[in-house]
Amino acid sequence: MASSEEDGTNSGASEAGEEKETTGRRRRLSFLATAWLTFYNIAMTAGWLVLAIAMVRFYMEKGTHRGLYKSIQKTLKFFQTFALLEIVHCLIGIVPTSVLVTGVQVSSRIFMVWLITHSIKPIQNEESVVLFLVSWTVTEITRYSFYTFSLLDHLPYFIKWARYNFFIILYPVGVAGELLTIYAALPYVKKTGMFSIRLPNKYNVSFDYYYFLLITMASYIPLFPQLYFHMLRQRRKVLHGEVIVEKDD
Repeated sequence: MASSEEDGTNSGASEAGEEKETTGRRRRLSFLATAWLTFYNIAMTAGWLVLAIAMVRFYMEKGTHRGLYKSIQKTLKFFQTFALLEIVHCLIGIVPTSVLVTGVQVSSRIFMVWLITHSIKPIQNEESVVLFLVSWTVTEITRYSFYTFSLLDHLPYFIKWARYNFFIILYPVGVAGELLTIYAALPYVKKTGMFSIRLPNKYNVSFDYYYFLLITMASYIPLFPQLYFHMLRQRRKVLHGEVIVEKDD
């Protein structure tokens, strides 16, 4: 009996120790995740601020948007591509955001930067490029600063207000810029056949980049309203304290 009681005591102590160790490990992981996310958001805020300053300086010096993209493209490519880490953040669970939603948002930006504006040089001076560049820049400065201050538990009301108000204008302007830029690229893509695969070939597959771009443009019709109205619901919830009940699909 004595032996049995001793075993039970040791077992309980062992379980308590394991639970304490697990809790400590979770706290360390939580601290590391918070520290990393804080660093990441500060870096991204700074990066987009650098882009904003570069664009303003360019326009003040040149008085035109022509050549703007070429002057800021390296910084834009670096920070927009760096945003791929946000998909990783979702996959490993350190941010409570849908992998699908984040993946669509980030990949669409990567697509616009690398497969449209970078690859099709004749469209780099289109005014529509300025539209989405300005929209992206203001949006990202606001978004990343919002996340940074939230992680630090010192969120100024203006940043919160800007996060949930600026998008009302910036999202439609950005989408218009993206669509108009893709539209401007269509004649060049059709003429050159870039990124297209023609039959016959040894893989017996074909791909037409021109029609892919048309499909991409059409996809904005169902996707944009979903994101936009989701942000409007979040705005009512955050700024006005409304309880939003979303129906499951």
